Amino acid sequence: MPYEHPRDGTPETGSAPRRAPSMLHRLAAERATGAFTRAAGTLFLVDGEVVHAESGAATGLELLLTRCCPLSQADWEAALSRAAREGGVAQHLVACGLVPAGVLDLCRRTALYDAAFFVLATGGGAGRFRRGVRDRLGVPRGLPPTAVERETARRLALLDRIWPDARVDVLPPVRTAPVAPTVPGRQLPILRLADGARTATDIARILGRPTFHLLVELRRLAAGGLVVPALPAGPEPHGRQPPPAPAHPPPQEASPAQAPQQETTAGGGPSAAVAPGHEFPDPDVALLRRLRDALEAW
Repeated sequence: MPYEHPRDGTPETGSAPRRAPSMLHRLAAERATGAFTRAAGTLFLVDGEVVHAESGAATGLELLLTRCCPLSQADWEAALSRAAREGGVAQHLVACGLVPAGVLDLCRRTALYDAAFFVLATGGGAGRFRRGVRDRLGVPRGLPPTAVERETARRLALLDRIWPDARVDVLPPVRTAPVAPTVPGRQLPILRLADGARTATDIARILGRPTFHLLVELRRLAAGGLVVPALPAGPEPHGRQPPPAPAHPPPQEASPAQAPQQETTAGGGPSAAVAPGHEFPDPDVALLRRLRDALEAW
């Protein structure tokens, strides 16, 4: 079952990030309906609320549903065909007994936050809005854009607290050694698939997990020295370009109270931390693992 947020001890609430996308705020104030699109994907609005999100970097709703429900790909395609004629994939799945309403709502919100993270993160470029465009899911109520932006900022801050190197998010991870039997069970499948060819998005889809939650585990593996990003052979995928970094060792994990406030850029997304350069000293693995275990137990 997909989960809404990783357990990191970070408060669920907080102030909305500053200088968030002005167009999105204006559309919310106008109670607009349509599609807000940036380079990494699209947010669908109904009456100014975000009801659905799609991104090529995120794990789609259908994969989350087929992992936790007896829903086949044929059932999903049939629901999409029906929605093209009558609208409302969500209502059809529940009415036919294919997906319980509670499971659908949980998976829908998980997929929404997962895709919105990539749409609103730094590097997405300017946005454009197509009025009247509807998504196929057909959910009447959604989330305020400020709530979606706040969650995106929280997630960026969490990733940078775990390991401040965004390259592992966009470059295929590769194991530094054979699979270690001592890593947590949830990380073993990720290590086995970290072959230097598959990206985080590829691994998340194979495992049927939200991509952001896969990034959390990849950053933890990177902090433990178990994976490194493969050298790029061309343009980095999904538009998240890690900035050049200082040649200093990365800081130790900070507590939630000490984490720096994340802001959004003028282009629309919360700003990512500066990533380390291509060479940096080996981390204190024992210390990082103790910090990780303490956070997970909190």
